[in-house]
Amino acid sequence: MSQDAMEKRVLDAVRQRRQLVNEAVDEDLPMAEPDRLYEATRYIIEAGGKRLRPTIALLVAESLADLEPFSVDYRSFPSLDDWEFDLLRAAVSVEVIQSFTLIHDDIMDQDDLRRGVPAVHVEYDTETAILAGDTLYSKAFEMISDTGANPANEVDAMHLLASTCTRICEGQSLDVAYENRTDVGPEEYLEMVRLKTAVLFGASAAIPANLMGADDEVVEGLHQYGTDVGRAFQIQDDLLDLTTPSEQLGKQRGSDLVEGKETMVTLHARQQGVDVDNLVDADTPEEVTETAIEEAVGVLEEVGSIEFARSRAQELAEQGRSGLEVLPDNEPRALLDDLAEYLIARNY
Repeated sequence: MSQDAMEKRVLDAVRQRRQLVNEAVDEDLPMAEPDRLYEATRYIIEAGGKRLRPTIALLVAESLADLEPFSVDYRSFPSLDDWEFDLLRAAVSVEVIQSFTLIHDDIMDQDDLRRGVPAVHVEYDTETAILAGDTLYSKAFEMISDTGANPANEVDAMHLLASTCTRICEGQSLDVAYENRTDVGPEEYLEMVRLKTAVLFGASAAIPANLMGADDEVVEGLHQYGTDVGRAFQIQDDLLDLTTPSEQLGKQRGSDLVEGKETMVTLHARQQGVDVDNLVDADTPEEVTETAIEEAVGVLEEVGSIEFARSRAQELAEQGRSGLEVLPDNEPRALLDDLAEYLIARNY
């Protein structure tokens, strides 16, 4: 299969499942009073997003059930132990946790934009944004505890979601701590990414297996898939900031470099003796020129940092794909395999 054909296949699968998830959000995260609070909780979700994590959850469940996609009611999805459960509610719970983390991240990082619109704390205010994030966090646990699955399986899923949230906070704490260090290495960065970003991908893949009553080997293999693919996803984001034109990227190319954000690329470059802090002569992303970014990328390519990050992403994606061996050999598993490849080949 050609690269273009693979990409179209993956994007079609994501788009179809994104539609299901978006419709489920209206039902599982309804508006309520106070109006302003619930408007804020829905604001970032309605601003867009690929819905990659809930898509992974749906594909995993489809594969474990060994069913043709869209051949069953996702609200009464068959488990492996004769319980039916609300698969869409479980998928939405993961997306809700993702939204909670984005709201709080934007407050901590003082970022003004998210998904092309003002961040929640800008559109509303900081107090409302904090409460909106907290509300989403608690709503996610309401959802995951009310799927109708076997109660023992539901407890396992809740425990995984809770421990995932703990890991995310640990990762965010490391991210903050690393801002004050000049000796952070690529592997330390990768561990921070695992905690802050990748474990939610891991939970997205493993929670459906929990709810369906799959054995520990299956749950662990799927968690490995999601976590490794999640790390590869973040590294690819690091690369895209440097290698994708601004109009395609949706923000100023090289903004991470100008803002001093450490990535797998810059940390490797520092180890090669590159003065990363002075690679680009600009104080804000708006001031940087394409020529300056091209010159900086040239330096990073010369010392091998671009290739180092790209190779690391490829290794992680391949490692993650091996976790799919616990699934039946069917169409949803093939899509999960293609998704891992797409995440490190995408150009936006």
